[in-house]
Amino acid sequence: MQIKFVSITVADQDSALHFYTTVLGFEKMADIPMGEFRWLTVCSPEGMAGVELVLEPLAFSPARTYQRALFEAGIPATAFITNDIAAEVQRLKARGVKFRGEPTNMGPITTVVFEDTCGNLINLVQPAA
Repeated sequence: MQIKFVSITVADQDSALHFYTTVLGFEKMADIPMGEFRWLTVCSPEGMAGVELVLEPLAFSPARTYQRALFEAGIPATAFITNDIAAEVQRLKARGVKFRGEPTNMGPITTVVFEDTCGNLINLVQPAA
């Protein structure tokens, strides 16, 4: 068994695609019409081959409530790994990404949270060497 797809909910799929590709540098993998929405996935060129992030539309009322509750509580929807958090934060800040604080060393990891402009918080993590 393996993990192939991981979903996050997004308020607007077009805006999410722009943020994840243009700002973060991910690559679009699938864009398949599915009624009023689409099966839309991106992947990281630095990530594990075959793993895709699904940009899931907020078409279900409880999903909107859940996403908002996580955001307001400061709980990240998911986490991304980097080998150089300082450089990644600098690169993303230059592209307008809003961070909630600065990278913090927490023993086995250094971490900082950013907003994805789609209603989610993302935890950026660098494991200790």
